[in-house]
Amino acid sequence: MIPVRGVDGQKVAILGLGRSGLTAARSVAAGGGHPVCWDDGAAGRERAEAEGHELRDPTAPGALDDISLMVTSPGIPHLYPASHRAIAAALDAGVPVDNDIGLFFRSLATDDWDRFDTLPRVVAVTGSNGKSTTSALIAHLLNEAGRPAQLAGNIGRGVLDIDPPEEGGVVVLELSSYQTELARALTPDVAVFTNLSPDHLDRHGGYGGYFAAKRRLFAEGGPDRAVIGVDEVEGRFLAGQLTQGPADDRVIRVSSGQKLTGPGWNVFARKGFLAEYRKGRQIGSIDLRPIRGLPGAHNHQNACAAYAVARTLGLAPRVIEAGMQSFAGLPHRSQMVGEKDGVSFVNDSKATNVDSAARALQAFGRIRWICGGLEKEGGLGELHPHLESVVKAYVIGREAEHFALELGAGVESEVCGTMERAVARAVEDAQPGETVLLAPAAASFDQYDSFERRGEDFMARVRAVIGQ
Repeated sequence: MIPVRGVDGQKVAILGLGRSGLTAARSVAAGGGHPVCWDDGAAGRERAEAEGHELRDPTAPGALDDISLMVTSPGIPHLYPASHRAIAAALDAGVPVDNDIGLFFRSLATDDWDRFDTLPRVVAVTGSNGKSTTSALIAHLLNEAGRPAQLAGNIGRGVLDIDPPEEGGVVVLELSSYQTELARALTPDVAVFTNLSPDHLDRHGGYGGYFAAKRRLFAEGGPDRAVIGVDEVEGRFLAGQLTQGPADDRVIRVSSGQKLTGPGWNVFARKGFLAEYRKGRQIGSIDLRPIRGLPGAHNHQNACAAYAVARTLGLAPRVIEAGMQSFAGLPHRSQMVGEKDGVSFVNDSKATNVDSAARALQAFGRIRWICGGLEKEGGLGELHPHLESVVKAYVIGREAEHFALELGAGVESEVCGTMERAVARAVEDAQPGETVLLAPAAASFDQYDSFERRGEDFMARVRAVIGQ
């Protein structure tokens, strides 16, 4: 656990008592503070009370009079589309609002670090798609190379729940826009921006607000090195803002699909090959095509970003390549479930938006595509240029008929409704050399409580068919 610094003898309001909230309460107590907890749900309050924490509704009259700080969970809106009433009360009372990420960055370094020969480092990864895989791959590469690394944030453990890093240790954080937007302290040693595509727009007041939330990690964080995906204009803009000139190697540009030139530090993948260029010369390359845990151009971009981070941390190209070969990938992210009679089955339930689904569709050849669910803002128009590999779509979800209509006449579709029927029909139709791919391009909440449950349902039904 990371004890929170600067709260000794102070009362700190904790709003939201899920994983991050309860961990924050424990860390505040470990730092000598007094957590005062609240959750709108009875179950959360019961968990906090069972641990001995004080409960108090922050919206009650006078409830914030003795509170020095409010710490809120990432899922609770603090600005758009409207502030949660407890956060609004804190802002009205002049109580600063932070989250566990802000507490982590202000509390990680201690006086004990003076004894280290090699200081611990923090790598923070943000972006719309690929940040989980990129974060996990970075941690995997480091551990395989014998460097102690912990994975935390949106993946792995809560940031305040990790062990204090030791000599030369690395903390790899996956950070969402919800987390970067509010954190009062952001000071990573290395920061990564994977890409940007529309998501969570209601929470950030539009696309510009969404980008601004991601940008804070770099503009306010001041990392020693920034790894920037430049396949979108926002990434190119961000890289341009951070660099002091074309040869400034504090900014590493990464891309999937285009060769990057110039005197700076560039890592890119084309036709399945990763290349590292520095000062106009190639100094490393990896054939990504046989690496089963990193299929498709979108994963090749993730590989480029992780490679760049590993190089900044001192790993040699051949060491990185060996680590990539043993990377199994993450559940529900282009996860190979199995194969039967020449048909592959891939679970990408994490493809909850149009952009991530498009990336998954570009990773394979002839596709039997299982899609649908709770459609996100913006519709499916951006998917249409990426449907050329789809032999047929099998649409699930409560609004399956509407989803199928939005796909248009360019792709054959069948309204299945349920995962059970979609898998059965896709298996019946699939031919050798084809891939049955779950990449929903939609949220899961119309039928499942999470994308993980949706992916598990798909895998269970596939395994029942293929006998694995």
